[in-house]
Amino acid sequence: MMIEPPIDKLVDKVGCKYALVAVITKRSRYLLDKKNEMLESTGQRAISVAAKEVYDGKVEARYED
Repeated sequence: MMIEPPIDKLVDKVGCKYALVAVITKRSRYLLDKKNEMLESTGQRAISVAAKEVYDGKVEARYED
């Protein structure tokens, strides 16, 4: 179970829980494909890193019309 960053704060940053899932999933896949050696060296899971990046404002959701 993820405790940090809090889910409700992540939802507030992105706008809705569905967009949050999409953003974190897409970023996690990118990290697994392109930054796998970084994940292995830190011992963190891709989804935890992606959630932290969203919380820190390094990754954000884009909405298209």
